[in-house]
Amino acid sequence: MKDEYNFGNGKRGAVVHPSKTKTRITIRLDDEIIDWFRSEVNAQGGGNYQSLINSALKKYIKEQQNQSLEEIVRKVVREEMRGAKPIRRTRELA
Repeated sequence: MKDEYNFGNGKRGAVVHPSKTKTRITIRLDDEIIDWFRSEVNAQGGGNYQSLINSALKKYIKEQQNQSLEEIVRKVVREEMRGAKPIRRTRELA
């Protein structure tokens, strides 16, 4: 090991530059989501969990494009209603 290193010509940033078709973003995901995608990659014998998330998002978008707006709205309303508390009526409306 040298006593001194010269980083005068060094460059900041990634060693391997990302593809021109990809954009770096910061996104916050639940730990359980990340854990699931990592475990899926490990079960498949390796790879990149971020690529797997990208593939899942592409598949989801493609499936959504095949649905009509009415189908999407009905699905969203059903999902929201599942989590809603039932309304208690104290008297009949006239």
